[in-house]
Order: sequence, then C-alpha cells, then structure tokens
Amino acid sequence: MLESVPRRVRIVEVGPRDGLQNEGRAIGTADKVRFVDLLSAAGLEMIEATSFVHPRAVPQLADAADLLAGIDKLPGIRYPVLVPNVRGMERALQAGVRDVAVFTAATETFNRRNINATIDESLLNIGEVVRLARAEGVWVRGYISTVFGCPYEGAVDPAAALGVAERLLEIGVDELSLGDTIGVATPRTAEAVLSRAAERFGVDRVGLHFHDTRGTALANTLLAMQMGFHIFDSSAGGLGGCPFAPGAAGNLATEDLVYLLDGLGIESGVNLDAVVTASRFIADKVGHPLTSKVYQAFQATRAA
Repeated sequence: MLESVPRRVRIVEVGPRDGLQNEGRAIGTADKVRFVDLLSAAGLEMIEATSFVHPRAVPQLADAADLLAGIDKLPGIRYPVLVPNVRGMERALQAGVRDVAVFTAATETFNRRNINATIDESLLNIGEVVRLARAEGVWVRGYISTVFGCPYEGAVDPAAALGVAERLLEIGVDELSLGDTIGVATPRTAEAVLSRAAERFGVDRVGLHFHDTRGTALANTLLAMQMGFHIFDSSAGGLGGCPFAPGAAGNLATEDLVYLLDGLGIESGVNLDAVVTASRFIADKVGHPLTSKVYQAFQATRAA
C-alpha cells in the first residue's frame, strides 16, 4: 500500500492560530512574530498566522493586525488568517491579507455552541465573506469542524458532513479542511468519510485536520495518504485544541508529521530541525511541555 502514497505533501501549519488560541498564558506580539518567522524559515508553504475573530472571543489573538505588520512575509508562503464574518474580513483586508479561512461545523449543536448559529446561518455568513473575498481577489479556505465526531452529538453521518462540504464548494471556497475536532477518528472511521470525499470532490483541494487526542492522528494521516490525499494541517509541537470542544487535545504535531514523511521518502519542503527550533522557542513562552513525540525525542537527545 505504501506505493500509493503521494510523492509530495503540503503541510498547513496552524500553530500560530489554532495552536495558540487556547493557551492560558498571554503570549506577547513580538514572541508570536518570532514564532511565525521561525516557521517561515522551516520551509512551510502555508502558515495560518492569526485570527480576526472578536478580541473578546479569543483574547490571545487580539493583536492580529500588529502581528501581520511585524512578520517577515517570505515569497511563496501563504499566511492565511481566520475570519468569522464580514467585519472580520474587512479588518483582514485593511491589514493587507490575501488569504483567509472561514469556518462552520458538520453538526448543529457544535455550531450553536461555537458561533451561536445554525449551519444554514453560518453558510449564509460565509457566502457574504466569500463574495467580498472574490471581489478583492482573496483566496479562501473553508474549515469544517466535527466531521468525524462531535462532543455533543457523538458519531456524525458522513453524508451530512460532506453535504456541508459540498455547500462550501458551491459558495466558492478554494479549498476545504475536514476536521477531526475532538480526535475520535480511527483509520476505519476516517476511511468511511474520506472514500466518499475523494469520490465527490477529488483530493487536490481537500485538506485534513486531525487532532491527536487519542493518539490516532498519524495513523489516520497514513491511511489518508494511501487514499491519495496530500494536504494536511498540523501544529508545531502539537500545540492546540479547541476552546469550544471539551476534551479536544492538541493537533497533529508538525514534527511528527515531517518525521513520518521523511521516513517514507515523501517530499514536503519542510526542515525538521527548523521546526523543532520554532517549537523550542514557543515552548518557553507557553510555559508547559509540548506533546510532539519527535520534539520530546530531540529534547532528550539534546539534554544527553
């Protein structure tokens, strides 16, 4: 089966946004800028830099405009930001953003708890954002949470989840990201969704966002690669979670993903040592150990 994996994978680094949004300790803007710059130096093609949600909703990312003004934007790297509505989109445009991400969920209960809206209401809102993005020539990524399981509704019907995905594509997003928000997917349950997704949408504009809450993120990633998928979200050090999903531990760690890809001979353009350097920097700022197994191994070797 390893003969079927892609020759190259694109990693979408979400540490600066999804990774830091749930941290209890306030991280200074200068430190966030340094974190993004270190990730840029690692060779990542896409780094989700911050979010233009209301500062009261996610205080950690209230400095979005200042962060974007401070980072060293390297040629060939996209720095998308999360926008919740037209007002957030307008703020992002004022900050010079050329790539954005919008979000909804596969289940009604999670959507109501997360953004106080039904799925239909959220898609209407996204439609307004996408229309503004199209007028400004801005690239749009669409996140769907709870595709593989919901903390409130349990198992999710793949047909329902992919129905939301289809509506996002009809609205006009350029790329999807299917999220295992609470980390419940296994290769078998992931396959039930991904086989249908590949058949309906292909694999070239479908990214996968696996959380590692139960230690299955890499197994799910390998299964997805064997099915042809080649866009994966990850977070340096395994930072992250979701403030609106009880029990949602960190994301798939970028180091763990790059180590797997390197071991399989799959190109990503990402330098593992450089990612570890970025994680080591931010670990001192968040004030707690990082969950990445590869990062921990590097740290142990360094100490020895």
